[in-house]
Amino acid sequence: MSDPKPPLPLLPESKGAAPGRGRLNGKRILVVGGGQRVFDAATDPVGNGRAMCLTFAREGAKVAVADAVLEAAEATLEKLKGDGGEGIAIKADVCSEDDVVRMFEEVVAGLGGLDGVVFNVGTFGGVGLRISVEEWNTILDINLRGAVLVGREAIERLEPYGSLVLTSSVAGFKPGSQMIAYDASKAGLGGVMRYLARVGAAQDIRVNMVVPGLVDTPNGRTAGAGRASRGSGANLPFRRQATGWEIANAALFFTSNDSVYVTAQHLAVDSGLLGMT
Repeated sequence: MSDPKPPLPLLPESKGAAPGRGRLNGKRILVVGGGQRVFDAATDPVGNGRAMCLTFAREGAKVAVADAVLEAAEATLEKLKGDGGEGIAIKADVCSEDDVVRMFEEVVAGLGGLDGVVFNVGTFGGVGLRISVEEWNTILDINLRGAVLVGREAIERLEPYGSLVLTSSVAGFKPGSQMIAYDASKAGLGGVMRYLARVGAAQDIRVNMVVPGLVDTPNGRTAGAGRASRGSGANLPFRRQATGWEIANAALFFTSNDSVYVTAQHLAVDSGLLGMT
């Protein structure tokens, strides 16, 4: 019996090692959720938000790193500056309308304007139907209400030809996570995206959505702890989970002028989970 095919190789783009090509030169980008949580500090891979910040800076953008935990945002900013980038760090709670408004005011003042926004915020909870009403409300508040608050400020403050990117999940399109509130919140992002895209089109602003599948990040490892069904990704068509850098590259496409004629669309970075399973 032949040995199983090895996982899809990690190319430089998969490891955050590809050089920038100037695709965001002169742009000013806000990444909401640009910090990173800790699962195991000794072995944690890069998270989606941090990978986005570093990728955008490498492509020439000034980056505002926003997070509910200021220390996490500052840690990303330190890495960004160490790589030659420019930016600022901001503490903001996306559930607070006042915080979101203040965040945008600080970004516009600190960067001198705004050309792109990424909403990369998400939390999850228990599995099964019998979660508490409090947990349901918390997850929907962060994942969905937060997207609305950030989205409406972005539409009003982005420069013409700007871009808003929402981070969703395959859980919003098919069952599998076993977390009803998480699934509902990510499914709801599709409606938010389409509404904002229609409003934004009048101002030449595009709104799109990145849809990660299984991704090897600290949050992904936390979600998969004790759940053998999540596994290593060996059962996926590409035989491994995605990296945070691969999610960041999809967000880069939507943030750059490469997607100038693309709006109200979603891009699944999922090894074919939505298309083939």
